[in-house]
Amino acid sequence: MTINDKQTKLFDGVVIFTQVVNSGSFSAAAALTGHSNSYISKEINKLEARLSVRLLNRTTRSLSLTPEGKIYYEQCQQMVFDAQDALALLNQGNLQPKGVFKISCPVDFTQGYLQSILAEYMQLYPDIQLELELNDRHVDLVQDGFDLVIRATTQLDESSLICRKIYSSKAYTVASKKYLQRFGRPSKPQQLSEHQCICYSNLKTPKRWLYKDHSGKSIYVDVVSKMLCNSSQMELAMVLADQGICRLPEFTMKKAMADNKLEILFGDYPEVAANVYAIYPSRKHLSPKVRCFIDLLVAKMPDL
Repeated sequence: MTINDKQTKLFDGVVIFTQVVNSGSFSAAAALTGHSNSYISKEINKLEARLSVRLLNRTTRSLSLTPEGKIYYEQCQQMVFDAQDALALLNQGNLQPKGVFKISCPVDFTQGYLQSILAEYMQLYPDIQLELELNDRHVDLVQDGFDLVIRATTQLDESSLICRKIYSSKAYTVASKKYLQRFGRPSKPQQLSEHQCICYSNLKTPKRWLYKDHSGKSIYVDVVSKMLCNSSQMELAMVLADQGICRLPEFTMKKAMADNKLEILFGDYPEVAANVYAIYPSRKHLSPKVRCFIDLLVAKMPDL
């Protein structure tokens, strides 16, 4: 693939542009970079000409970003941060985390365990702009542009990514008292095929539930899905509404269990763990913002 002239100049003027925006004026940017006002102005003009778009509204008294300039600035600022991170890695420096840090986390686990950790992380690293997406959706870390994903599952399927276990929770099969009074109580997992089950669609095989017998042998049960959804909160709500049997990690239903609103099934079978993992692309050249967050997670999470 050939590289045209526009591509070779892709980053020309980017550092000057971000410095102008950050400092608020051409003269302040000139003082910080050691250039003249005219040099700064020419670089911005060349950048706008190359992009064929106006980035800045400027008068004798004020300077502001155009809508297009705002979009471009946000991306350029992150590129500058990333370049600084790369230099620090080359020099083995101890760079403080900075820039946009995009994380995806499950709702229940974040509310129950991560709130204080996230607050401490932002307190420790004030140059971080945290973008936190709370949902139970199975996101694609690379395609969706996340730096790190927190995932709670009994069936981890991440072939090319780095997965570090940060927490382990018991997973229980549960139902409401009214449901069991109406449909009967199954005494072993194989009887689930005769019941209405509420299944978690983010799993690779949501309608096939794994159990262990007393010898440790795996038992796979194909259940009948009364409802299939991607939210553990909705699953719990449907169980409490007497609509079926569900399998959930303890941290999702801790309050309901404490209030005796749920019946635990198959208590004489070995428990299957619902583990929580921090997932990221590679151990090699791990950015400071990801490395420091993982270190904090490991230090602050309850003992496994």
